[in-house]
Amino acid sequence: MIKPIKPLTKEEIAYVIDGCGAASRVPMFIHFWVHPESFGDRKTAVLDLLSRYPQDGQIIWVNIPETFESPPDDPDYRWANRSASMPQEEKSIALDSQIAINDWSELDDIIEHFPNPHYPGMFQNNPPNDGRYRIAWWWFCFFERHWSLRGMSNALMDYYIAPEQVHRLFRKLTDFYLVLIERAKFEIGADAILTGDDLGTQRSTFFSLEFFREFFKPYYKELFDRAHELGMHFWFHSCGNVETFIPEWIEIGLDVLHPIQRHAMDAVRIANLYGGNITIWAGADVQQVIPFGTTEDVRKEVRYLIDTYYRPDGKLILGAGNGINEDCPLENLEAFLHESYVYGSKKMSG
Repeated sequence: MIKPIKPLTKEEIAYVIDGCGAASRVPMFIHFWVHPESFGDRKTAVLDLLSRYPQDGQIIWVNIPETFESPPDDPDYRWANRSASMPQEEKSIALDSQIAINDWSELDDIIEHFPNPHYPGMFQNNPPNDGRYRIAWWWFCFFERHWSLRGMSNALMDYYIAPEQVHRLFRKLTDFYLVLIERAKFEIGADAILTGDDLGTQRSTFFSLEFFREFFKPYYKELFDRAHELGMHFWFHSCGNVETFIPEWIEIGLDVLHPIQRHAMDAVRIANLYGGNITIWAGADVQQVIPFGTTEDVRKEVRYLIDTYYRPDGKLILGAGNGINEDCPLENLEAFLHESYVYGSKKMSG
C-alpha cells in the first residue's frame, strides 16, 4: 500500500497540455469518473481508496440550467422557461425522447425568456482553491443540448429541415456559454473549461463532416477562442467514433480531447496521426476491462494507454472512458489507480 501522493502542480499540468514537456509522472484525472455513491455499502471503501491516489486537479461543477426544473432562488433559470414544469407523461419516457420545444414556432418565446447567464448560483459548488489546476465543467453543449430540448429524432431531422432555427438556438447557447467561460475565469479562477457532446456511435459519427462544419465548428471555435483569450485551456468529451472530427477540433484550437473510446477507434492510429497536436485524456475501457476484467487485465489496459499515447513533450492525461460504477470490483479500481501511478511514474523515469 502506498501513502497519499502529492498532486502535480497546475504549472506541470499546463506544460503537459501545451506540449512543453512531460511531468514527473503521467497526470491522473481518474477520480472524476468514479461515482462512489453508486457502490452502495462499498462507498466508504471507494472513498478511502481514492484518497490514497492523486487527482491532479479540481473539477468544479457549473450549475447549468435544467430543461424543465428551476432552482428555488430563480424560477426563470431553466431552458424551457415557461409556467409549467415537465409534463407528467414526459417523466416516464426515455431522456432522449422528452421534448421541451414541440415546434420551432415556440423558439421565439424560448429565446425571449432564456436563462440569465449571470445567475448568482452558477458556481455554488465551488470548493476552496487548494492550488491545483482548476476545471469548470458541464455536460450537454450543443448537440446534446439540442436533442434534450427537441428530442433525438426531431433533432437529427432539424439539421435538414430547420437549419435556420438550429443556428438561432446555437447562437443563443453560445452567448450564454461565453458569459459562463468569463465568469469561470474571474469568479473561481478556472484554468480550463470542460464540456462535451457525444457525437459518435460505436462505428461512426452521428452526422457528416459537412454538417459538423456548418452547425458546430463555428460555435465551438468561439468557445475555444474565448477560453484562450482568458488564458484557459479547453477540454472536450465526446464518446463514440469521432475520428472524422478530430482534425477539425485541432484546427480550431481544442486543447484536450477525451476519451478516444476503446473499441470504437484505433488508439494507435489516433496517437500516430494526432498525438502531437492535441492532448489526449485517454479513457480506460469501462465497457469491458474495468468492470469485468481481471486485475492483470486492468494493469495491461493502463500500460497500453500509456505506451500508446506517451510523448516526451507531454500531451497525455489518464482517465476512464466514462463512469466507473457499482459493477467495478474494488480490486480492479485499485489496480487501475495503482498502475496509473506506478507505471506512469516509471515511464517518465525510463
